[in-house]
Amino acid sequence: MNRSKEAPDDRSKQADPGADFLQLDTADAPPGGLTGWLARRLREAIADGRLPTGSRLPATRGLAAELGVSRGVVTDAYRRLAEEGQIAGRGRGGTVVVAVPAPPAPPLSAAPPLSAASPLSATSPAPPRARPEPVLFHADPDPEVFDLLRGTPARIDLTPGVPDLAAFPRTAWLRAERAVLDGLAAADLGYGDVRGTPALRRAVAHWLARNRGIRADPDEVLIVAGTAQALALLGRALGRMGVTEVAVEDPGSLGARQHLAHWLAATPPVPVDAEGVRVDALRATGAPAVLLTPAHQYPTGVVLGGERRRELLRWAGEGGLVIEDDYDAEHRYDRPPVPALRAALPEQVCYAGSISKLLAPALRTGWLLVPPRLREAVLEAKRFADLGNPVLPQLVLARLMESGELDRHLRLLRHRHRRRRDAMIAAVHAHLPGATVHGAAAGLHLMLTLPPGGRCTDTELATAALAEGVKVQPLSWHARLPYPPGLVLGYAAGAPGEIAEGIAVLGRLLRR
Repeated sequence: MNRSKEAPDDRSKQADPGADFLQLDTADAPPGGLTGWLARRLREAIADGRLPTGSRLPATRGLAAELGVSRGVVTDAYRRLAEEGQIAGRGRGGTVVVAVPAPPAPPLSAAPPLSAASPLSATSPAPPRARPEPVLFHADPDPEVFDLLRGTPARIDLTPGVPDLAAFPRTAWLRAERAVLDGLAAADLGYGDVRGTPALRRAVAHWLARNRGIRADPDEVLIVAGTAQALALLGRALGRMGVTEVAVEDPGSLGARQHLAHWLAATPPVPVDAEGVRVDALRATGAPAVLLTPAHQYPTGVVLGGERRRELLRWAGEGGLVIEDDYDAEHRYDRPPVPALRAALPEQVCYAGSISKLLAPALRTGWLLVPPRLREAVLEAKRFADLGNPVLPQLVLARLMESGELDRHLRLLRHRHRRRRDAMIAAVHAHLPGATVHGAAAGLHLMLTLPPGGRCTDTELATAALAEGVKVQPLSWHARLPYPPGLVLGYAAGAPGEIAEGIAVLGRLLRR
């Protein structure tokens, strides 16, 4: 019997004649033509992108049950597309889309060829213009620039801010995840505490006490979706309290400045020198608050000096508010640890940290501690932002932190990152002898200032490097005050050979 010639009554009377998959409704099929109808609908979905290459089709038995038809209808429809080369069986991997059908050729009469005797006249429709490629490295980047940069492919990626993702402790994470799920009650799968799970807040408090000298009660810890959300919550809370300005370091993180600027009227720049932020210049701005990276200033890598630290704490003690982004504090190689500002003056310091540089940015997990006067406003902003971070990853991370697995992972990362840093410094000395290296004692990146008298800007150099398959960030992105041109280069995520090759490309471009 040829099952493709099904009768109109080949629809189950015990199931609804429709499926969520592609919103298929067998009522639309012509009598006796279910197989052809289904094959056509699948073909259309592949052609218009609803079923892209690599997507998996439902199992024949399940789709037949949803549609209320015999399994043979679905099997025959799949067979037709397989014979056309559009789908293929992958065993336990199911049936997947492997090719998109070629678009039909336009009719010959639709577009007569142009000739010398019949030139394109002014009244003829203009041919479609190709959409211009976005310019990445212009002098005044907008907030979308980081999305564009991340989405732009490159053979060698030396952009900063990413740890060695290949070192992610998958085995330890899976082991902790199984342990968490084994001990989880059904009620624990409901909505969590907007402040974060008690287990992770307790683990973070212990971690900060051990590693950053910060004494905090778990109830003071707010779990957030990374430092970016911490800045957004603070910006929103401060704005509602009438604070319109937060000063920022210069040079300083473009991304952090953009996050604050989204919520506040102004982010006045404060110069940074070899001792860190200049507190005299901070006072001159008149801003009531400042965002700092004192343990490893981004991007220069300097540590806030002792006298500057005392000046800053005096400024804060007079009523100023410090937002401390504890960027890269754990990743140090050639210098002793630096205590957090929050440990010295908790009443005037908002402290933000995250797991992004320790495990992976994909986890989107961080923590925020704020003075009591800001706590309710920040908590309200968090509540109306997302009702709290996902619970399960929090519980897994808490177990990693309390078991010592995260400490062991940090020791492994330091060893790997140090080797990659050394490889980048050696490559800079070999291929960029006129460049000056900054911030090598800690962190996940180097800042280079280029020799004076260069024939191109750092944005032009970054553009040329990307054309050669090497992705970097221009230093000028992060500076609004006058500053030498340069590059910010991440070394943690690349193998030493890739790092050396990327620096060699930069050297060749500069010589050219």
